[in-house]
Amino acid sequence: MAEAEGSGVEDRKPKSDEAHSAFTPPPGMEPEAPEEDQPTSEFAVPDGMAAHPAEPEGSAFAAPATYSAQHSPPAYTPGGGFPVSRMKESPWQDRMRTMLRMPVDVRPVAEPVQKQSESGPAVGRVLDLTLRIGELLLAGGEGAEDVEAAMFAVARSYGLDRCEPTVTFTLLSITHQPSLVDDPVSASRTVRRRGTDYTRLAAVFRLVDDISAHEVEISLEEAYRRLAEIRRNRHPYSTWVLTAAAGLLAGAASVLVGGGVTVFFCAALGAVLGDRLAWLCAGRGLPEFYQFVVAAMPPAAIGVALKIAEIDVRASAVITGGLFALLPGRALVAAVQDGLTGFYITASARLLEVMYLFIGIIVGVLVVIYVGLQFGAQPNPDEVLQIPSRPVIQILASMVLVFTFAILLQQEWSTVAIVTLNGGVAWVTFGALRAAELPPVPSTAIAAGLVGLFGQLFSRYRFASALPYVTAAIGPLLPGSATYFGLLSIAENRLDAGLASLTTAAAIALAIAVGVNLGSETSRLFMRIPGAQSAAKRRAAKRTRGF
Repeated sequence: MAEAEGSGVEDRKPKSDEAHSAFTPPPGMEPEAPEEDQPTSEFAVPDGMAAHPAEPEGSAFAAPATYSAQHSPPAYTPGGGFPVSRMKESPWQDRMRTMLRMPVDVRPVAEPVQKQSESGPAVGRVLDLTLRIGELLLAGGEGAEDVEAAMFAVARSYGLDRCEPTVTFTLLSITHQPSLVDDPVSASRTVRRRGTDYTRLAAVFRLVDDISAHEVEISLEEAYRRLAEIRRNRHPYSTWVLTAAAGLLAGAASVLVGGGVTVFFCAALGAVLGDRLAWLCAGRGLPEFYQFVVAAMPPAAIGVALKIAEIDVRASAVITGGLFALLPGRALVAAVQDGLTGFYITASARLLEVMYLFIGIIVGVLVVIYVGLQFGAQPNPDEVLQIPSRPVIQILASMVLVFTFAILLQQEWSTVAIVTLNGGVAWVTFGALRAAELPPVPSTAIAAGLVGLFGQLFSRYRFASALPYVTAAIGPLLPGSATYFGLLSIAENRLDAGLASLTTAAAIALAIAVGVNLGSETSRLFMRIPGAQSAAKRRAAKRTRGF
């Protein structure tokens, strides 16, 4: 009995504290379904109300439209990329430059030109080959944009399409990312030595052209072998041939500014001595700045000696001829080209190099002129700018100057004749404009524009670099006379006239560089650029224009 009463008491007791919870539903009512953790979106259609199919577009109750790739606007980029525009008559430089100016996600689909193994491309070896080719091109004086185009062409030909090459003055790097979920692979290479050899430059261009051609099959091993042969090949001209070419260049330049036979031989002798002294300094490991200082002294010394000896010759032409052989026109053109194509870091470094070399020339000439003034030399500043008009002799002298300049640049014989003709045309144009009393700066820019135009057309016709057809041709246009007049005025303590003349020389040098680049860009009006029409319709393919 006691046990029964105890059990009844236990039944009347609550089994847990939850029985007294205020949130416990009363007996006879079913609990509500638990609410979702996420709040309801304010854009969701209310319960019990379906979106009417007749609702106008943009209504708050209309179902959102699904973005379909099949019914997308023209600006949509397909998942597979844009189709590749194949043009056999278009050089690889133009094709690669067009794609490099596009973002990665809108570039055409990569079609590997060279065969690969079943496991895919050897990423490490392809990147190493790409960097080695870019190193030779950059060390040879090629512009940063063309170096990037060559690197991109090599990587793309071996199946690495998602690549981003980067070129600065002394550093090359390339990054490859297989996909959005894979880790990128990067490699870099430093350019420590530079040398002018346009024969080697042309051989590298032919290698890149063969690698990027569909009808030529080159394995990685074959490409490495050809690249090793290019690096091992000796320069086409010996040291003494280059020294003789420097002498002939200075002699031709002295005739160009009014010198005679005696001046020709004196200028040639001064340039030869300066070249040998520069080679001696280079062999001792002296920086290039001091090499230019030493190379500028012998022609200036011979010119001052003629004035001291009171020999009736045009002594200023001897010094001017020596300056023509030293002015860094090649580096200046490359610097301005990099700046105009958007490679501002590389352009700044090149301009700084040009400034140092130019200051080295100024120091060497100024030291000799100042010493000559102490010994009683009386140079005539007026004869520097009073150049007699001898059209036939000057045209021949300009062509000899271009010919020897091409030899100094180690060019192939197949390009020497073309660039010599191009330089002759440039000088005839400059002389005609000066005869029409056009100022020297615009006359130089127009003549240099023709050099760039014809040089670019020749290079595109041969699928080669434009440098062998352009660099030597600007030799007769270099501001040798204005530079010497400025240095002479500074040595005579006429700073205003000297700085004004040096400013004019700098303006002429910039006019040469800008004219060459403008002529090169003008050549595109006469060529069909792959993908130009389709790129014009896609804003993403255009360069940034101030915003």
